[in-house]
Amino acid sequence: MSTDLREIDERTNLAGSSMFELLLFRLGQAPGSDRHELFGINVFKVREILVMPEITMLANAPPNIMGVANIRGQMITVINLPRIMGCQPNKGPGILMVTEFSRTTQGFAVEEVNEIVRLEWKQVLSAAGTGGSLVTSIAQLDGDVENARLAQVLDVEQILRDVLGQEPPAVQDPELGSRVHLPPGTVILAADDSALARMMIEDGLKAMNVTYIMTQTGQEAWDRLQLMAQQAEAEGKTIKDKVALVLTDLEMPEMDGFTLTRNIKQDPRFRSLPVIIHSSLTGTTNEAHVKSVGADAYVAKFVVEELAATIYRVLAR
Repeated sequence: MSTDLREIDERTNLAGSSMFELLLFRLGQAPGSDRHELFGINVFKVREILVMPEITMLANAPPNIMGVANIRGQMITVINLPRIMGCQPNKGPGILMVTEFSRTTQGFAVEEVNEIVRLEWKQVLSAAGTGGSLVTSIAQLDGDVENARLAQVLDVEQILRDVLGQEPPAVQDPELGSRVHLPPGTVILAADDSALARMMIEDGLKAMNVTYIMTQTGQEAWDRLQLMAQQAEAEGKTIKDKVALVLTDLEMPEMDGFTLTRNIKQDPRFRSLPVIIHSSLTGTTNEAHVKSVGADAYVAKFVVEELAATIYRVLAR
């Protein structure tokens, strides 16, 4: 096995122990401060890191797009991440971070790349309600909680949507709502930490005319599932009388989708519940690991027709 394949296999297997790797980088001097704060992105979203190549400026491009770079024959849009986050690099963005997620490839200009750290998901706390609309979570990088270094995990899907000015894809199938039918009295329990993703999922589920409960983390979904199981037992029912299936993202603070899925499938009360993983982390490596933790299906973000077809197929089983 090549070194690259060994590294991919090792990182994929981390999810089995509720761990992941975060690439840390800096964007420059933070507004109103002389600090150069740390930011992070899941290693699985990063294709490669390059010294800033020659960039061709595009006529009439949005202000946060620096231009395009020719990376081995592929034209890649370069996004000025320091400008978006209000940071000022000392010498301008010197590094290009090429990323792949949500079926897209793009480059983010950053000041510098620092290191890769291995973390447990419980070290990552939700940033909801903190005022950082482009930050999904805060990672505590050290064991000493009181003095831990902090890194802001960016909502790169939201940033990409904002920069390119794209509206969420409209539902193309007018008969979508007639194809998915939940058992009477049940809901879809969904979990995603990205505000953009939650909006798009909710729009899709509404188009399917299905009832749902939306949560922001795997831990919140797990807690809600426990509560619903208690309610079902008090009514002389089972959890399947309350929940038709669980729809979960992979990357979430406190408890990720891999752990949520494994918890469900290892609990006798829940193991018959279908679980669909809905993630921007695409690729055969991730899909294979999804199956290894017991998920019933995997669907890449964000095509509502594909999501509906997957829900229909899973429920039909």
